[in-house]
Parts: sequence; structure tokens; C-alpha cells
Amino acid sequence: MRRLIIEADGGSRGNPGPAAYGAVVIDATSGVLLAELADYVGETTNNVAEYSGLVAGLRECAHIDPQATIEVRMDSKLVVEQMSGRWQVKHANMKDLVKQAHAAFDQTRVTYQWIPREANATADRLVNMSLDAVRAGGSGLILVRPQSDPAPAPTTPKLGWAGNLGVPTSTLICRHGVTEYTAEKRFSGSGGVDLPLTDLGEAQAKALATEIIARGGVDIVVSSPLLRTRQTAGFVADAVGCPLEIHSGIAEASFGEWDGSTYAEINERWPDELRAWLSSADVAPPGGETFNEVRSRVDEARRDIIARHHGLRVAVISHVTPTKILVGTALEAPLQSVFRMELSPCSISTISWFADGHASLLGFAEATHTRHLV
Repeated sequence: MRRLIIEADGGSRGNPGPAAYGAVVIDATSGVLLAELADYVGETTNNVAEYSGLVAGLRECAHIDPQATIEVRMDSKLVVEQMSGRWQVKHANMKDLVKQAHAAFDQTRVTYQWIPREANATADRLVNMSLDAVRAGGSGLILVRPQSDPAPAPTTPKLGWAGNLGVPTSTLICRHGVTEYTAEKRFSGSGGVDLPLTDLGEAQAKALATEIIARGGVDIVVSSPLLRTRQTAGFVADAVGCPLEIHSGIAEASFGEWDGSTYAEINERWPDELRAWLSSADVAPPGGETFNEVRSRVDEARRDIIARHHGLRVAVISHVTPTKILVGTALEAPLQSVFRMELSPCSISTISWFADGHASLLGFAEATHTRHLV
């Protein structure tokens, strides 16, 4: 008989306040992650959110194998004790959720174990990702099944001569729409003024969403935490109807004291520093990041996104520097290649990442879908 593990959590920012649940389902024998789940549950309490995570996990297990045995692991003493029958359920909302849990899966095959909060980090992370997505204008829904039980999808051959390397992770890497700084060609990085999209930027984001749908959609949207990317990602996720994640690793470079200035203004005030920055990836703007530092965190983010969304189509809503770095990584180009690329707002660069570490660049800086807006 198959054994499954559910790790579930819930949280409310305010208690009561905006709340979401998170849950993961794991194969107990192999340790393989079978599903990641999260969703926004409205204005409610921590306890209701935690129970909602349990119910979602049980329903997912029923989808995977209704004959399995399940071990539920949660850091909520209340849920564990009540579902184990040792504590009474008094609150009306809880009673309804307990009924939902019993209906979701045969409780004679379910056991409950309390775990410390630090051991429940994955489910807690999903809770916060869902709440952050809602705050950014998305739905908060996350559903990822990297190792689903149905027959595997047909493999896709890698472009070139290497033969069949399995299903790649496809990324549509998109720049955000324009802000006031974009139109004025001002440096705009992490740590500077976090500007919103202009009306034109919003129109570009809507055109991007339409283009992504025309290309077959995506399974998930991953966005930089900056406002302009979150707004762009929100339009895409809502139009496609898919979950939205926030990932700090794909934020724009920090330009330090140069933020908000044009190239001409920087050249006038910091001529020596600008020449040094242009000539070496180890030189940072005053108070900013070097390109080598940016590359390290972007590559770490790339690996994380591929690992968690293996074999899926992912829209990555980011900025000029991270996009150029990802393209350069795919092509194994030197880091200085970032000065040889141009990216229009809401343009799409498409890269397939394969299990052996190689990649294929399928499209670069495509922006015909926004031409009618210029």
C-alpha cells in the first residue's frame, strides 16, 4: 500500500486578516515531491487557514491515490489534536472544516503528527508566496505537480545534435512594461524608487498577456518583487489563469547612487567610476552590485525555478539585467555580453533548459505584440 506524507500550514496576516494555506504532498517511500498547493482563503484566522491547508492536502492525496495511507505533519497543535480526536472541536467554522477533511479522505488511513514550525518551512513558504501574490494583484492560487502519477508527457528532443534529453523546462523571460524612468532612460534598479507602470506600461503588460495566451499559455508566472514586475505579472497570471510566485533572485541589479540618473548624468558626475564599471564585471556602481554578484543570485534563482517547476512552462517576469544574464548563461557567453543586447519593454526571450544542464535559446527580445502601442 502506498504511503503519502502531507505537510500543511496556514497563516493570517492580522489574525484575523488576509489568509492563505500551503501544503505539499510527498511519496513517503521515495521522498519524491508529488504536489505543491496554496491558495488565498480571504479574511479569516490562522486556525481556519491551517485547516484549509489540511483539507487541500487530503483532497490532493485522494487525486493521487485514494487507497494510500497518509501521515499528516503540521505545526498546529490545535489541528493535530482535534483531528486525532483528543481535543473537542467547538468553533463552527472548524466543525465545517473537520467535516470537509473527513469527506476528503478516509480518516481510518490517516495519522496526525505535530512538528516544530522550523520543520514545516516548505508549507509556510507557500503560504507567504500566496499572500504576496494576492498583494501584488494575483489570485494567490498555486498548484504544481512536478511528479504527477498519470502517464509521463512525451519527451521533447533538444535542438541540435545531442538527441533526446527529456522534457525541458521552458521559460518565457519577459521584461516589465514601461515606467516613468523607462521612458526617460534612467537607471532603475533594486533599492531605488519602486515606480509603478504608466498607462502605456499597463497596455504593454496586457498585450504581453494576450501574446502568451496565443503561444499556448504557461503553467505558472514567476515575478521579481519590484512593483513594475509584479504589476506586469499580475496581468499575465490573471489572463492566463495560473498561479503567481514572487522570487527575489530575479530582481534588477542594484545601481546604488546611480539610481534615477541618465547615462549622460552619470558620465558627467562619475566618469571614472562609469568607465571602470563598463570595463569590469567586478566593479559596482557606488553603493550598488557588481555584475558578477547579480549573475550569482540570478543563476541561483534559475536553478531554484527549474528545480521546483521541472518540465513546466514558466513565464519569468523580470528586468533588463537578469534577462540578459539568463540569455548569456544559455549561450555560454561572457558576462560582458550584457552590453551587446537590447530589450524592449514586455519583450519575450524564450529558453528551454534541459536536465543535462544545457539550454536552447528559441527566441530573443521578441516584441511585435507591443508595436501597435509605440
